[in-house]
Amino acid sequence: MRADFNMCRYSERLETSKGSLRRSAFTLIELLVVIAIIAVLAAILFPVFAQAREKARQAACMSNLKQIGVALFMYQEDYDELLPDRRDLKTSLPGGYRSWVGWPPSDPRCGWAAIILEPYTKNNEIWSCPSVSGSMGLLPEVVQSLQDSPTAPVTRYWMWRFDQPTPKIDNLWGKSDQQAVSDLQIAKNPQAGNPDGPADVEMVVDPYFPSTIKSVPVSLRGKSVHFGGRNRMFLDTHVKYLKDARLK
Repeated sequence: MRADFNMCRYSERLETSKGSLRRSAFTLIELLVVIAIIAVLAAILFPVFAQAREKARQAACMSNLKQIGVALFMYQEDYDELLPDRRDLKTSLPGGYRSWVGWPPSDPRCGWAAIILEPYTKNNEIWSCPSVSGSMGLLPEVVQSLQDSPTAPVTRYWMWRFDQPTPKIDNLWGKSDQQAVSDLQIAKNPQAGNPDGPADVEMVVDPYFPSTIKSVPVSLRGKSVHFGGRNRMFLDTHVKYLKDARLK
């Protein structure tokens, strides 16, 4: 009699255990609902995370440009307040000076600057924006090696007013800040604008390819390092991010 009672109690506990397992398990519909919710959240949050990551890279890029600006200021302090004139390096770096067939008809790459400012920067990594990646970072219009070696440091910024190896009134080789501003006012170069002072003279900028320049390959038109704009360092060494309607 007692054995039958124990067996009955065991069966009841077994059924209770099975019922608990059934109640704790997810049904297929519940799993699908959870997956759908996760997918919706990912779709909403992914652009937010991507934008936050790009903002961090943009800030790191601005830090790079500020360090370059400080180094350029220190160089001028040591060289009679004059900007560098190293056209010899402009033409002698690996690959030499290359005036591009398309836009722009010049070579604004600044490997020469990384070399002469190295005693002040002590860091070649600052010459490449963290957002320059993929195909743009490998373009011959963008990247310049400092040495003839596959592992050599490279630069990926542009310096427009140092883009020609021959003397031109709108280039700044060896000039003081005042002479640079005066010559740009005389030159009336639409790309350089009509500066009122050093704070208006662009010195270093992220690579970009305006959509309005028809000679730019279609695959590059409107492309820039940062979303819809670019970081720029000016002759007075201040750094600013500017939107550009010509960029995506």
